Amino acid sequence: MDQDFPKKDGLTIALAQSNFTAGHFAGSVARIAGLYNIAAAAKADLIVFPEMAITGYPAEDLILHKRFQDLSMETAEDIARQAIQGTAILAGGLWREGDALYNAVFLMQDGKITHRQYKHRLPNYGVFDDKRLFAEGPMPEPMEWRGMKLGVLVCEDMWLPEVATHLESHGAEMLIALNASPFETGKPRMRERIAVQRAQETGLPLIYVNPVGGQDEIVFDGGSFALSAEGTLATRLRAFNDDLAFLQLKKQDMQWVPQRGLIQPEQSDVQAIYSALVVGLRDFVEKNGFSGVMIGMSGGMDSAFAAAIAVDALGCSRVRAAMLPSPITSAESREDAAECSQLLGVRMDVIPIEPGMRAFDAMLAPVLGSELFDPIAEINQTRLRCSVLMAISTREKLLLLNTGNKSEMAVGYTNLYGDMNGHYAVLKDLYKTDVYKVAAWRNAQGRIIPGRIFTKPPSAELHTGQADQDTLPPYAVLDAILLQLVEKRLSIAEVVAQGFAHATVEQVARMLYFAEHKRRQAPPGVKISSMAFGRDRRLPLTCGWRG
Repeated sequence: MDQDFPKKDGLTIALAQSNFTAGHFAGSVARIAGLYNIAAAAKADLIVFPEMAITGYPAEDLILHKRFQDLSMETAEDIARQAIQGTAILAGGLWREGDALYNAVFLMQDGKITHRQYKHRLPNYGVFDDKRLFAEGPMPEPMEWRGMKLGVLVCEDMWLPEVATHLESHGAEMLIALNASPFETGKPRMRERIAVQRAQETGLPLIYVNPVGGQDEIVFDGGSFALSAEGTLATRLRAFNDDLAFLQLKKQDMQWVPQRGLIQPEQSDVQAIYSALVVGLRDFVEKNGFSGVMIGMSGGMDSAFAAAIAVDALGCSRVRAAMLPSPITSAESREDAAECSQLLGVRMDVIPIEPGMRAFDAMLAPVLGSELFDPIAEINQTRLRCSVLMAISTREKLLLLNTGNKSEMAVGYTNLYGDMNGHYAVLKDLYKTDVYKVAAWRNAQGRIIPGRIFTKPPSAELHTGQADQDTLPPYAVLDAILLQLVEKRLSIAEVVAQGFAHATVEQVARMLYFAEHKRRQAPPGVKISSMAFGRDRRLPLTCGWRG
């Protein structure tokens, strides 16, 4: 085949968009082998897998364990030994040279690794810690393969022009970008725009392969694609789904030209956010061995929407709900929780917490007095509910789903060891106003949330007549201010200059910075923005600065 290849005027490259798990080498081998066999049966010339497909990404400090490094390199060589059916493999993994660790790409054929290339540009922002873990590879040269030259880019190498330009100037005939690019709202369009720039700058076709699936708080959305040298889209794979596409290229006027294939439609931002929430929750449950999800249903929007996500992720038989009313809980909330559970097809138990509230009062009275201070009594309700939910969760091996949203997490409108608890917080990076927006989109696909939940004022119902806006600015105002303080990192003065009331901005900023200790103890959750709480935004707990 090697001798015949330069005479061919056609080329088939398989784009393998799949779901990998950090440190699960056996799983990576099985996925790569399965897809390789399909590509070989279709007589593809090359199959391309994502960045770090062999190790999973991000593997974080697992990378620093010598046994992990050894297994990664052994696994790469094991995979290479399977590349004996005429189809070559291009896949990412870890490689060690001396004391240096590299984010590597391997070209495998004829049962061995024939080329290794190391990532040149190492990102060190947001969720990326490449500079902490890896050594910088040299400026890469094209890979000689079957009479042609492949210009390989490893994720960040594509985002600025220098690596692609260098590869083109040294004879590369096409660009192949292996990526592990997490989802953020608007990110799919950004990737394609950057890739178009690289194709047009170099005059080379570009193939982009990205994984799918959830890895802790990160979700990979796939959306792999191929472009012509002019930047025209030739194919796009499905978003948020495992997919395998065969790209045909023909040699015309000494240049490889991708032939138009199936172009999957772009998802709208709202649809993509919902897909990310579903995939992130599903994979956290599945990859961590939970049997399903446990959720507390309050009759409000957050719990209703979180339950809908869980049902779409796992099916109604694997979602269990409990309504935990107190004497303060309204009849409306009871009715809405019951109707929502019925629409979703979810079992909902009703477990009143009044006996526990009385027990708390009696237990604490000798220390705190016969009548508890109101905030303590209110917080105890949330902690009682958490104890009940955790008991069921532990007994049934269910993931306890936290239903807090980004607005509440931002300003600390939540209680430690109470409504903050849970294994996973699916709405953690979604502001309250966006919860309503995305929930409305989902309801338009099929009614699963009662209409009254969309219209009644949000309330924690910890005391009679309580409403969130008794403590917080209206959510539309709160979220707009938080967007400036958190995502854009503006100062109080800069936010006030946009027309917000000075006192309101100061109030929000004060709550935002004071709640840092709460957020540090919050459960992980799906990242959908460029500034999720956690690895995107790292602040000291003890801090004299308030913006």
